[in-house]
Amino acid sequence: MAVKSIQLGQVWRNDDSGKDFLVTKLYNEVFTQYAVLRPAEVTAPEAPTVRVKVAKSAAGATLPGFTFTQEGAF
Repeated sequence: MAVKSIQLGQVWRNDDSGKDFLVTKLYNEVFTQYAVLRPAEVTAPEAPTVRVKVAKSAAGATLPGFTFTQEGAF
């Protein structure tokens, strides 16, 4: 599902594992935007982060392999 824009603090669910991830950082490299995700769990500070390339289209932005979980929030 595409959202208008990806923002810090959003929660996305991994399509393969079903685990929730929190967007902790967004940054640009030349013409590409990346999101840094951290598991939304108690052990999150020690967990490794995941870097995902943001896919943009006319419908909005999305993270390939992830589904936005806060349907009514944005």
